[in-house]
Amino acid sequence: MKSLRTRIGVGLAVAAAAVAIPLTSTTAFAAPPPGDGWVPVGAEKYPSKAECEAKELPNAQANGYHEVWCDDSEAIMPIFNR
Repeated sequence: MKSLRTRIGVGLAVAAAAVAIPLTSTTAFAAPPPGDGWVPVGAEKYPSKAECEAKELPNAQANGYHEVWCDDSEAIMPIFNR
């Protein structure tokens, strides 16, 4: 037979897990681009949002777009043009 001390410890661990799992398991999603008319064009890994947008702008302009927005909520940033 397990001691009362062991049962309390196990019970507390199970209760803590039951509370922690729903709090930490949120759905991952990319933030939508601001405004309307954005077209997803791919994703790339950049060290910062500013560098992503600066390097992608010439490519966007060559394809007839005038704006670039990079979603920096992910390590590999989704890239949108408008």
